[in-house]
Amino acid sequence: MSTGNDTLARLAQVIAQRRAAGTPDSSYVARLFFKGPDAILKKIGEEATELVMAAKDGDRPRIVAEAADLWFHTLVALEAYGLKPADVLAELERREGLSGLEEFAARKAAAREGGEP
Repeated sequence: MSTGNDTLARLAQVIAQRRAAGTPDSSYVARLFFKGPDAILKKIGEEATELVMAAKDGDRPRIVAEAADLWFHTLVALEAYGLKPADVLAELERREGLSGLEEFAARKAAAREGGEP
């Protein structure tokens, strides 16, 4: 049975392949990489805004669609910076069991000390 982790890993692999072998004329992913990091980051901002608007409207199918778009473009950004979904999943696992307030306090303390949580 396939898991969400498998799906993210497979999609990340497709993104990496399209980055390496695609052309801007034939691949949306290749086009984003051709345009550079600013284009990728701009798409993340657009998709995040669209997700917020869908959520404010309470439009459940659109929320799902916009969240999928945001996750996809986030995977593109991870590829751009040499990261994988497993890196994000490991961070989420590290945070598991911590209260949000504890996590926020730890990040604030680390920022004051100039380190990472």
